[in-house]
Amino acid sequence: MRVRGLVVRYGTNTVLDGIDATVERGEIRVILGGSGSGKSTLLRGMLGLAPVVAGSVEMLGENVNELDDDGRQAVMRRTGVLFQNGALFGSLTVAENIALPLREHRDLPEGTIRELVRMKLAQVSLSHAEHRYPAELSGGMRKRAALARALALDPPLLFCDEPSAGLDPVTSTELDQLILLLRDRLHMTVVVVTHELASIEAIADSLIMVGGGKVIAEGPMAQVRGAGIKAVDDFFARRSHTATADDRTVSALFTAGVTEAARSTNQGGG
Repeated sequence: MRVRGLVVRYGTNTVLDGIDATVERGEIRVILGGSGSGKSTLLRGMLGLAPVVAGSVEMLGENVNELDDDGRQAVMRRTGVLFQNGALFGSLTVAENIALPLREHRDLPEGTIRELVRMKLAQVSLSHAEHRYPAELSGGMRKRAALARALALDPPLLFCDEPSAGLDPVTSTELDQLILLLRDRLHMTVVVVTHELASIEAIADSLIMVGGGKVIAEGPMAQVRGAGIKAVDDFFARRSHTATADDRTVSALFTAGVTEAARSTNQGGG
């Protein structure tokens, strides 16, 4: 995948301003950054789900900007997407959710579809949940079911938006290991948006760090970590920004308010 000069704008607000980024075949590339940095918008821009006003996206050897609707759909059928909240259909069982893209995009007998669904469930260790509904699953199980659906069409390129969001550390680690295993077994390329340090350190071959609508750093994990870029160092050290005058004013007002409330209480003011 190759992104060149990508500009995403919502109304008059430019969220991404001339992004260049590359994803190499077979790697797990993590897009990271703080809240509001534009990392999820970059993922949506890659997928054509954000209002791109300039730039190009080349995916799987095709410049998707130059394709008609049919051509874009053909490329997108070769990708899988694990959405942040799973995005499973609550009225369908796990098996029916996974079968949906197969029924939509493949002309296959029902018996073949059922067998493929069982194979995908086995890949994510969820064979026992075939007939359950999403509401009957734990958070980690829902993520694995959504991952199985994302893999239904055997895509060579997988996108994951905050896969560990809302999961406890143990379940998050298990999901990270599953993504690594599937990448190796299925020879996929994986693009992951996350801000979870443990996940980044566990799965990332390379990084794209976004901030202020720009790419701050890009490249192999070790190279980016060792480049001495303050924003990168701060992110991995989880250091917050230096307090500004406005921050100090707000803090002082809050402290004064707490002090006044305590004084009032001590004086019987309730």
